[in-house]
Amino acid sequence: MHVVVAGGHGRVALAVSRLLTARGRRVSGLIRRPEQAADVRAAGAVPVLLDLATATVEQFAGLLTGADAVLYAAGAGLGETPDRASPVDRDSALALADAAQLVGVRRYVMLSSMGADPHSHYPKDPLVERYLRAKGEADENLLSRPSLDCTVLRPAWFRDGPGTGLVRLAAATGMGEVDRADTAAVLVALLNAPATAGRTLELVSGDTPVDEAVAALADPLDP
Repeated sequence: MHVVVAGGHGRVALAVSRLLTARGRRVSGLIRRPEQAADVRAAGAVPVLLDLATATVEQFAGLLTGADAVLYAAGAGLGETPDRASPVDRDSALALADAAQLVGVRRYVMLSSMGADPHSHYPKDPLVERYLRAKGEADENLLSRPSLDCTVLRPAWFRDGPGTGLVRLAAATGMGEVDRADTAAVLVALLNAPATAGRTLELVSGDTPVDEAVAALADPLDP
């Protein structure tokens, strides 16, 4: 299995790479800066230098040829373009999806954010509102594509703990927190669970082992 990870230097993405490569999977981590390459290699992945904000569909397609799945784990957060939705939080996720469709890669897992919504209203902080809207617009677009088996994961506020291996994963969980390590484990499980395609899932710490939580949602009888 070959997985292409966009935002390959992020803390969750690096944890995903370590988990996947430990299982014998091949991982390509897309990074923006050359100095990030050593960390990506240390996680077992192959670093690929590419600026997501400016990359074309054709460039993405060249990198996806022969891949089995895509994990979009990039995010500019609240920073670089205060006057418009970030190209990293929305536009490049959709361009990467265009490329996946072009070369026939069906499995696409989107690491989004709890509260993402195209109609998000957050008057206390316009930057947060733009960020959540951009993520929500990307999520909605990705899930509307019949030629993609896309699952959207919206984790709660991140913690830097070692992970408990126990989570709550559902269409709606309520607010909470979750370790980055547990988020990475859920993403790895979702990459191998295409039956979860078409779903938007929220994630918080809980009391269900990761594999069981994902397997329950992959069951077609699960509501």
